[in-house]
Amino acid sequence: MSATPRPPLPPTAFTLPAKYYTDPAMFERELDVFFRRMWVCVGRFEELGEHGSYLARHLAGDSLFLVRTSRPGEPDAVKAFHNLCRHRGTALCAEERGHFAGSIQCEYHAWTYDFDGQLIGAPHMDGSPHFRKEDFPLLQARAGVWDGFIYVCLSDTGPTLEQQLADMPTKFRPWHMGELRRGDGITYDIRANWKLIIQNFSECLHCPNLHPALNKLSHYLSGENEPLRPTYMGGRMDLNDGVATMSMDGTCRRDFLPGLAPEDQRRVYYYALFPNLLISAHPDYVMTHTLWPIATNHTRLVCEWYFHPDEMAKPGFSSADVRAFWDMTNRQDWHVCDLAQRGISARAYRPGPYSAREDLLYAFDRFIVAAHE
Repeated sequence: MSATPRPPLPPTAFTLPAKYYTDPAMFERELDVFFRRMWVCVGRFEELGEHGSYLARHLAGDSLFLVRTSRPGEPDAVKAFHNLCRHRGTALCAEERGHFAGSIQCEYHAWTYDFDGQLIGAPHMDGSPHFRKEDFPLLQARAGVWDGFIYVCLSDTGPTLEQQLADMPTKFRPWHMGELRRGDGITYDIRANWKLIIQNFSECLHCPNLHPALNKLSHYLSGENEPLRPTYMGGRMDLNDGVATMSMDGTCRRDFLPGLAPEDQRRVYYYALFPNLLISAHPDYVMTHTLWPIATNHTRLVCEWYFHPDEMAKPGFSSADVRAFWDMTNRQDWHVCDLAQRGISARAYRPGPYSAREDLLYAFDRFIVAAHE
């Protein structure tokens, strides 16, 4: 993605040993470091349609549910709770999504909580000595909303969401992502480690061979990468002359997103926000990939496309050109991620050398190694 000169990589710039992609103990360590201590993207606020709507999510072995606590006209607000009643541990949400009518009630013994998680009803506990409702609130996780994305942090301590995002809000402010709405989406099950997907997303040296259609729209050596940051990495690529957006034929069936600078109407920005949100910001839409690690060799990925609501309201609106192009491209990527996982898992595998143009991947590897120390 970068055409600027790079300093030479050290002679030790080799890919990681196989254990980083195959060892269950190392996978568990990464769940702890990245998915239990960092802020993790778990959905979009628009999925919570009204006050009291909820979403259930499974995150790094924990079951959570998110409740919208704001009303129309108020700033986006959400609370996150562990999906269990404080009475006997019964799951409070059996479905992936739904709506609470004023309170949260366990269907087993009717313990009831308000939207702040406070216990407000505990039938048959009147005669229990020393029992106090205030001692048994729902177990809460930190939650926040950035530009329409819901984030959750399982750790009670550590950086705030704003600190983790660093300068991402400034970089993506021109796209007004909080105002965009989901137009389409596909869920994939990929037989590869979550880190291989991030690595594949973060370089385009494979594009001429694997993605000839994409390379016709945006040359694989165009654009420029940033150095890896503590919580993200990424950069931009430029659209070729005569190409309006990333679609099957390079034409754009929609108006550009309002407020974009002329130079941003000729670029696509690709950023991996650790640990699990990949953002691709285009002139007329935003695409995201949300990663959910299942096992060392299994990642569930949700790909979604977001458009301006004014465009979606126009007669004949369709996301088919975008969906077809990226579904084709995604499947090409997941195929080679699968092949990479297979090869790395073989007993004969040995780390191989990075090229000078794979410096960002090498930096990401050092970042992962440091997390295991």
